[in-house]
Amino acid sequence: MTDTGFHGALLWPLPVEPQGGSTSRYFIDTEFTDFRQCQLISLAIVGENGDEFYGERTDFDPAWCSDFVRVVVLPQLGQFEGRAMRFERLRETLFAWLVSVPAAAGPLLCYDYETDLNLFRFLLGAPLPRGWRIENIAGRRDWERRAAYFARHGGEHHALHDARANAYAFAG
Repeated sequence: MTDTGFHGALLWPLPVEPQGGSTSRYFIDTEFTDFRQCQLISLAIVGENGDEFYGERTDFDPAWCSDFVRVVVLPQLGQFEGRAMRFERLRETLFAWLVSVPAAAGPLLCYDYETDLNLFRFLLGAPLPRGWRIENIAGRRDWERRAAYFARHGGEHHALHDARANAYAFAG
């Protein structure tokens, strides 16, 4: 599967206005092949409450990977058993996880990089489930806390570890 439709990633509306009630933040991160030939490799979502989603694609094209991705990202794959799957299965698993989050909790998908959001939207292939909203948190993380997270836990440039670090470093 090639991600030829990625650029301009599906334009379903993404609700950004609060719908009342509480807010539960969920932090997203992705890894992908290259900036020019961008194909999703892995995606993670980490909630403030400890809920997590993580999945890796088994059907991305390694020939599209930049040298950086080959050296830094690919060796970190396979750390979590049962989380590697083909694109369509990853899409189904992601959607099932998203709808399992109670809408009443006011789930807010926090991103800091537009490509992460576009890859998420491309993978999802449908509007966000009811109750979900989005927020760009670029510039709202404490970089010292983020660095401290990686110094303690390692794993930088792995989608799950990066999403955990963003959740830890978020300065709301």
